[in-house]
Amino acid sequence: MDYKSGTIDLHIHSTASDGSFDPLDILLLAKKADIKAFALTDHDSIDGSRKILAHGDLSGSLKFLTGVEISAQSPDFFSASGSFHILGYGFDVDHPALNQSLLQQQQARKSRNPYIIERLNDLGVDISLDEVISASEKNAQIGRPHIARVLVAKGIADSIGTAFSHYLGKGKPAYVEKTRIATDYAIELICSAGGVPILAHPGLLEVPDFEAYEYLLSELVPMGLKGIEVYYPSHSPEETDYFLELTEKFDLLPTGGSDFHGAITPHIKIGTADGHLSVPYICYERLVQEIQSFNSNTFSISS
Repeated sequence: MDYKSGTIDLHIHSTASDGSFDPLDILLLAKKADIKAFALTDHDSIDGSRKILAHGDLSGSLKFLTGVEISAQSPDFFSASGSFHILGYGFDVDHPALNQSLLQQQQARKSRNPYIIERLNDLGVDISLDEVISASEKNAQIGRPHIARVLVAKGIADSIGTAFSHYLGKGKPAYVEKTRIATDYAIELICSAGGVPILAHPGLLEVPDFEAYEYLLSELVPMGLKGIEVYYPSHSPEETDYFLELTEKFDLLPTGGSDFHGAITPHIKIGTADGHLSVPYICYERLVQEIQSFNSNTFSISS
């Protein structure tokens, strides 16, 4: 089989953060989708990657990379709204500093949930944290998407998107900020654990113009940034082409993925997202080459 003709998905979430499928179910879905390589990139958690690694036989055709999506603080030198996240790939899941920092992030996420519920209650919304926990998957890292699902189930919002746009999104009445890792430290953590740091979904940063990205990268690359998530469901063709040009200009790796969450975004499928995504296998190959230049944290999973 010519794997180079296949597609990959390097941005997937499981119940280890805010996805609705267990990590081992993600493995089965990846095989069913016939993608050639994937990474589990849970928010501030590597429990899912660890679970897949502990699953057993790691030989075969479906390639797997350890992954994480770190919630980072937008750098002081760069003003932009939107989600500022750093993806990490191919790192050591037992790295002490990385694990300690991610545990602190998980606690920060957990600690803000009661405040979100309190704000919703103040708005006259009848919802409790116990309801959210009961309606969520076992061992899920409870966060805003789980709260949004309960709002939809109770008829308070007609969709996950509406729940965020009316209540839970940044700047909305029930939004509560959480502690984030400084961008330079997030990059340093991933590198120190033997991984490769990538700027996640740059198209979500809502910058004033394309030139802002060049300025951002001119600052992040010296910090150790190694790539850009070029292929992403909400990136327009123009944005995708532009981000690909930036990888060439700054000698960075292009990556991509569906940002699959399962029930939270049911229209997004592993591998193809909304049906229009196709991440070239060469992105995986180049990423693996970069990782293998200083460690061997890449794996294969039997099909």
